[in-house]
Amino acid sequence: MSNPKDSMKSTWRNDQEQWGIPHKILNSANVFHVDLDREVPVHPKTDKLPYLPDWQSHRWIIVHASIPLIAHQAWIHFTGYNFHPVIAFIFYYQASRFFAFRQLRAMRELGHRHGFLDGDKHERDGVPDVGVGKTLLSVFLAGFVRPLFTTYLTYSKEEGPFSINWGVLFFEISLYSIAVDFWFYWYHRFMHDVNGLWKYHRTHHLTKHPNPLLTIYADSEQEFFDIAGIPLMAYGTMKLLGFPMGFYEWHICQLYVLFAEVAGHSGLRLHATVPNPMAWLMRKFDMELVIEDHDLHHRKGWRKSHNYGKQTRIWDRVFGTCGDRIESVDANVDYENRATMPIF
Repeated sequence: MSNPKDSMKSTWRNDQEQWGIPHKILNSANVFHVDLDREVPVHPKTDKLPYLPDWQSHRWIIVHASIPLIAHQAWIHFTGYNFHPVIAFIFYYQASRFFAFRQLRAMRELGHRHGFLDGDKHERDGVPDVGVGKTLLSVFLAGFVRPLFTTYLTYSKEEGPFSINWGVLFFEISLYSIAVDFWFYWYHRFMHDVNGLWKYHRTHHLTKHPNPLLTIYADSEQEFFDIAGIPLMAYGTMKLLGFPMGFYEWHICQLYVLFAEVAGHSGLRLHATVPNPMAWLMRKFDMELVIEDHDLHHRKGWRKSHNYGKQTRIWDRVFGTCGDRIESVDANVDYENRATMPIF
């Protein structure tokens, strides 16, 4: 008999009698992948995909990442004081929440406009009835813990946002996500391939058609590595390579990673590359990651899966675990039909 806790049935949004405090909080945040009262287009897999240019994603990230940095620098300029570390943590925690909520709502609009991958076979999974509290806690921890250790490890009252080392920021953003992906690739692959480790990953794979709120939906062991372990190992790698990785640079790097994590679980029916300043170079070697790559990974289960990376396909390509695309094959992409990532 199956475990009731494994159910992915999602009816609670239409049945307020089920609602407790977690349901009300999640509903009030209004960051679901679809609105229940709006149509979602459904396309056969042979319909060509619209194309989302790289610069659209970069523009979206840079605009939203710049707002708190400019506001912080303005505070220093007009008051002569920098934030206390506690204030800095609260401020950048809220900035990360703002970033994530804005992205979730923007991607909802894209979903209603363009539909979802594999939509002719299965709609996107909702937040399961048995997992509303778990989903809410996971989303909170992801948004809370990363700014906490970023502040603790790197924040200094002696430095403001404009102290960023602009000369190396391009390389920090590019290489940080590659470092994140290296550590994530191996820990992720081991959980699929090594006896005894799948039990820590199976909850995340209950969803075969994920939505962004299920990005961190997992058992606590996996949540630790996703939220803290992998970013800390990537940060240490960057420091060993000689990069400064100050507070503000690391904040921007983590927003790029966050964007990729949310986009990779969105299932949007778009040919969109996970943003990285070096994506143009990866593309020459078929190492760039598109939305469909991680979506296809979720349709596989235990043992001998593919597409283990979540930021790039570099390590999947190097170690021979790339899977074939279905809807995002080049011949099925309409590069003239360009999608827009809405800023406002």
